[in-house]
Amino acid sequence: MLRKTLLSGLLSSFIAPACFALSGIDASKTTVKAVGVGDIATWGLALLVVLSVFMLCIWGIGRLNGLHINNAEKMRVVGGLSLGLREKVMLLQVGKKQLILAVTPGRIETLHVLEGDDCLLREDNPPTANGAGFAQKLMQAMKARTDG
Repeated sequence: MLRKTLLSGLLSSFIAPACFALSGIDASKTTVKAVGVGDIATWGLALLVVLSVFMLCIWGIGRLNGLHINNAEKMRVVGGLSLGLREKVMLLQVGKKQLILAVTPGRIETLHVLEGDDCLLREDNPPTANGAGFAQKLMQAMKARTDG
């Protein structure tokens, strides 16, 4: 009997406050804060600040990618030979040295370093790009046509 009394007392102590609380709430009188012009202006200003910081970061990354390491223009690929589907041997000109490299998907190894008189190609000027060669040939063709 004591258990039943104790159990009913516990249940009533948990249910009774909920019942009293429900009777005091009027669902039609709940207030909702109206969104004003000031709120929209604040959100818009915050959005502009976030977007401007984002654009500033993108601009900064673009500027950092454009940085050149000193003497980076003195390094160029002179030639290459494919040995298979994934393996290549490359000849790289770095300043006055030439490196013969083995290039695989997993690693790059230096096979030999050529210096001074041992260099394979003795060109000091890099070869002209395809666009410059084409432009020169086009000018020669146009000049020959106007002369003839």
